[in-house]
Amino acid sequence: MIRLIRYQTWLVAGLMLVVGSVAGGAFVGASIVQASHAPEAAFAVAAPPVREAASMPATFAPVVKAVLPAVVNISSTKVIRTSGFPQDNPFGDLFPGFRMPDRPMRQQGEGSGVIVSADGYIVTNNHVVDGATELTVSMADKREMKARVIGTDAKTDIALIKVDAKDLPHVVLGDSSKVEVGDIALAMGNPFGLGQTVTMGIISATGRGGLGIEDYEDFIQTDASINPGNSGGALVNTRGELIGINTAILSRSGGNQGVGFAVPVDLVRHVMTQLKENGTVTRARLGVYFQELTPKLASALGVKASNGAVVTEIVPDGPASKSGLQKDDVIVALNGKSIDGRSLRNAVGSMTPGSSIDLKVLRGTSERNYSITLDRMPEDTQPADSPRRGRRG
Repeated sequence: MIRLIRYQTWLVAGLMLVVGSVAGGAFVGASIVQASHAPEAAFAVAAPPVREAASMPATFAPVVKAVLPAVVNISSTKVIRTSGFPQDNPFGDLFPGFRMPDRPMRQQGEGSGVIVSADGYIVTNNHVVDGATELTVSMADKREMKARVIGTDAKTDIALIKVDAKDLPHVVLGDSSKVEVGDIALAMGNPFGLGQTVTMGIISATGRGGLGIEDYEDFIQTDASINPGNSGGALVNTRGELIGINTAILSRSGGNQGVGFAVPVDLVRHVMTQLKENGTVTRARLGVYFQELTPKLASALGVKASNGAVVTEIVPDGPASKSGLQKDDVIVALNGKSIDGRSLRNAVGSMTPGSSIDLKVLRGTSERNYSITLDRMPEDTQPADSPRRGRRG
C-alpha cells in the first residue's frame, strides 16, 4: 500500500510538471538561468557542518577489563512476616475465629553494586538493600563477603554499603556534567541474577526529571540494555569512568525496552560523601511548594519568561515566609543562573542548611531580588510532593 501511494504521487507530480513546462517554459527557463548565476550565499541556509565523528574502536574489551572487576553482585535477605489465612485454621469449624500467628518468611533479592574505594565501600541503590537483614557481595573473582549498610537515601535511591577488605579494584568517578546526548555508554551489572553482564548504548537524554520515581530526579537516560537485577550497577563512558548508577527502566513488559535511567555520578558523589561521614543525608530547605512554569501560566500571571518555578504555597515559618516571597511569584534564577522547577529543587536540596542564596523573581511585570538563608529540610511527615500543592523545595 505504501509503495502504491508513493507511485501515484509521483505520476501526478510528473503530469503537473509537463503541463507547467508547456504553459510557462520561457519563465522556467529564465528562472533556471538566474538560479545558475545566484550567489553561493543564497544557498547557505543549511545547519552548520558537524565535525567529523571519531572512529569507533573495534572493541571495548580494555574498558570492560578495567571496570568490570569493580562491579559486584549483591544478594539480599529480608525477613517478612506473613499473616495466617483462614484455611490454615487447624481447628476448622470448631473454632471458626481462630487465627494462626504471623509466620516469618525469608525473602531473597538480587541487585548490583559498584566498588568505589580500595577499602571496600560499595555504592548501590537503596531499593536493593532496603529492609535487608543480610547482604552478601559476590566479587568478580568469585569471592563472597558479608556487607553492612553504612547509610541509605531513599530520596535519590542511593545506598552505601561496606565489606571488610583491602586492595579491592574500584572505579574512577567521572564528571556527569560533561556527559552529552549521543555519547557511548556501557551498562554493567547482574541482570536476572545471571552474573556480570555488559551492554552498550548511547546517552539518550540528560537532566531527565518529572518521572515520579524519586524525590530528587536528574537522571541520565540511556538505551544501553538495563534489566531487573541491574539496579545499582555501573554506567560508564568509553574511558572507563563511572558516570551513573543504573536505577530504573521504563517498560510495559517488565524487561528492557531501550529506556533506562541512571543517577548521575555528581549526585551520587554528593550523597555518598554524606552517607560515609554521617550515615544520613541532610538537605537545605527554601520552604515553598511550586510547579513548573508553562506558557499558559506565564500568560495568566503576566510574566515574560519561558522557564521558572511558580510558587504555589509558602510554608509557614520557613525561610521563604520571612523573605517577602509570595504565592504566584515566578522564580527564574538562583545565584545568577537560570533555573526551572526541577533544577531549583535539586540545587536547594544539594546545599547545606545555613547556606545563603540569591533569587531573581518575577511578579507580574516587575522584577525582584531576594537573598534568603536556607534552613534544614525536616524529616518527612507527609509526601514531599502533592498534586494540589506541587513540588516541595
